[in-house]
Amino acid sequence: MNRLDGKVALISGAARGIGAETARLMAKAGAKLVLGDLLDERGREIAQAIGATARYVHLDVTREADWQAAATLAVGVFGGLDILVNNAGIFTGRSIEEATLEDWNRLVAINMTGVFLGTKLALPALRERGKASPHGSAIVNLASIAGLVGSQLDPLYSMTKGGVTLFTKSAALEFGRKGYRVRVNSIHPGVIETDMGAQTFVARARAHLGSNDVAAAKEISRSTHPIGRLGTPEDIAKGIVFLASDDAGFMTGAGLVVDGGLTAQ
Repeated sequence: MNRLDGKVALISGAARGIGAETARLMAKAGAKLVLGDLLDERGREIAQAIGATARYVHLDVTREADWQAAATLAVGVFGGLDILVNNAGIFTGRSIEEATLEDWNRLVAINMTGVFLGTKLALPALRERGKASPHGSAIVNLASIAGLVGSQLDPLYSMTKGGVTLFTKSAALEFGRKGYRVRVNSIHPGVIETDMGAQTFVARARAHLGSNDVAAAKEISRSTHPIGRLGTPEDIAKGIVFLASDDAGFMTGAGLVVDGGLTAQ
């Protein structure tokens, strides 16, 4: 189940957290990988740990040239591209009143423009490989539960992830209309124990407790999850591998919620 034998995947934000764990699980599932990030040393370490089936490339998701280089690397080294994981993203934790225009522009550039550019520039290779695949190629966009419901901590982050959610559906419809065999789905994590997750605890402590008690804020966050714990990168990576695999061959324009029951309340 969820095998990726013979498939080639490009993952943005692959040097840590969800991206790094996705790379590890995809490699175990049989995929060849192009790993993109700005954290070159950590990215190379991940690729080296995986071995000959992985390559690292410097990838600033706001730059067309970087995306083109990553897609070209996938085709040149591994013969094509079957899977794109638009994982790179940031969280600022600033309120509407606190946020500056610079904060907003940075959020948009990484969380939204990055997804658009990745989709656009990887599409030719994905479309080509999709022609010969029983279930086509796959794009998986990292959205968030903040793209489904409002965020008290970062309305601007919620705004960008809402954009990713609807872009996913719209891209799926466009590619279907054009006869492209490229499925597009999104995944919506709850609070995950990553560097970004730690940022949310800092923001929660400041906004809800009026303090720097991050441990207390983390416990409050954990208590809001009906499943009784916070998520891990592996929880999300498993969902990404599923959406990228042929097991999800009848899914496009869908959102997979992996949030420990948070949005069921």
